[in-house]
Amino acid sequence: PSTRLRQSMFRWLNGPGAVFRDPLPGSTNYLNAYDPQGNLIRARAAPKSTNGDGPKSTGEEGSLDRPDAVLGRSQLDQNIASGKPIPRETADDLMPFPLNRQFRSQPVLSEELRDEIYRRIDQEKKSVRTVSAELGVEMQRVGAVFRLKTIENQWVQEGKTLATPYARAVSAMLPKTSFVSGSRTPPLPHESINDLPVHSATTRQLFHPVPESLHFNRASAAKAFSRELLPADKRIPHPELVELAKVAAQNRGRDDVVKARRNELEKQEAAVLNMRREQKAAQEAAAKKIDTPRWQFRFEEIKAESAGKDGRSKGGVGARYGIPAQDRKKGQIKIPTKVE
Repeated sequence: PSTRLRQSMFRWLNGPGAVFRDPLPGSTNYLNAYDPQGNLIRARAAPKSTNGDGPKSTGEEGSLDRPDAVLGRSQLDQNIASGKPIPRETADDLMPFPLNRQFRSQPVLSEELRDEIYRRIDQEKKSVRTVSAELGVEMQRVGAVFRLKTIENQWVQEGKTLATPYARAVSAMLPKTSFVSGSRTPPLPHESINDLPVHSATTRQLFHPVPESLHFNRASAAKAFSRELLPADKRIPHPELVELAKVAAQNRGRDDVVKARRNELEKQEAAVLNMRREQKAAQEAAAKKIDTPRWQFRFEEIKAESAGKDGRSKGGVGARYGIPAQDRKKGQIKIPTKVE
């Protein structure tokens, strides 16, 4: 039997819901982007004023005074076919769940941008840091894209089947950070690339008394948490951007300073990687290995004194699993008893 709810469902499917059957190319297709009549809210045409002074300015973007100022789906398709792009998605358009207004769908890298990242590293031999600063993509994401594209190209050479139709279908439903090859304008940044990473030494509560005559800066704050902790301006992923801002303020040679700073950072990263390789090789050589048909057992010599006097040293057994901080534990003295 045809109930009222069933009639309402088919009325919506054949009316406003018909726009979701064929999504707009190059755009997300979420419910919040459309009004109850099935019209794209951000593509509304600006109404013309009656005094001939041009488009009428409204107090809120997208608000209309005339119902005929709405662009229908047929008009949108004509604009796209003629080369007129539709407006970029707003924050309200990126809510896939209407009842959860706190969730916003985050953009992903387009296929063109991923290919450009791989090309600059593989063919132009640029470092991950340089590509990250040029394209506005975080260094960890740049490294992940390069590794995945390398595996993808290897699979293509081996003749393996890729899930390309599935990837395209999922990518069509998500907002993307696009890249236009040959464009003179710099690409829009995909994300913030210079956020300060959270160090494990800064996750505890700390009371640090400071004399009034002492200049307490970022370096002092880092030493208060740990003697080995660097200040914030040296721990950010792209400290060369800070140097670039200083150079711009002093009207000096920008390219030379940035290039020298990046070369210095790349040498430091290479030294750290070599040190880690040597440490890993030393650990492999010190471990005693016993092979079985199913497993490989590894034995290492340990000393009880390696845990230190308080048992919290990094050299102790089990330190890699984490040691809880004592800042919130009962019975611990949290207020400083002296000023150094």
